[in-house]
Amino acid sequence: MTQKLEELFDVDPTKASQNELIADTDVQLVTNSEDQKTAMSNIDKINDALPSVKGLEASDGEMDSLASKALESYDDLMNLGMQVEARYASDILSVAGTMLGHAITAKTAKATKKLKMIELQLKNRALDQKEYKAEEVVSGEGQLLDRTEILKALRNQSSDSGDK
Repeated sequence: MTQKLEELFDVDPTKASQNELIADTDVQLVTNSEDQKTAMSNIDKINDALPSVKGLEASDGEMDSLASKALESYDDLMNLGMQVEARYASDILSVAGTMLGHAITAKTAKATKKLKMIELQLKNRALDQKEYKAEEVVSGEGQLLDRTEILKALRNQSSDSGDK
C-alpha cells in the first residue's frame, strides 16, 4: 500500500521494501523515469539561467503549480504502481509517465514563453536604436549644384592638378 492509503485506513506501514516489489519488466520504466527527472532538472537549470523578464509572473506561477501537481501525481502513481499486481501495474505506470510528461510540458512552455519575451524585447530595443539613429540630424553646409556645374568643377580640378 502507499503511504496515503496506509494513513487513510490507519494501517501499520508495510515492512516490505520497494526493491522487493520491483519486477524485471518495471526496471526499464524506472530508468526512463530517471531520464525524465534529469530532463526536468535541466529545464529548471535553463529557467534559472534566463534573465528575469517582466510581465510573466502571473503565468509562471500557474505553470509551476501545474508542474508541481503533475509531479506529485507522478510520485503517487509510481508508488501505487509498484505495489499492485503486475497486470494492473502497467496501466498505472503508464499514467504516471503521462503525468511526468505533463510536468515537463509545463516547464518547457514556461521557458519557451520567457525566450519569446526576451526575443521580443531585443527586437524592440533594436527598433528603438534604429529610430534614435534616424532622428539624429546631421548639420552642415552644402551647395546645390546641377550636373553641368559638377562636371565643370571636376574639369577645373583636373586641369589645375595637371599643370603642377
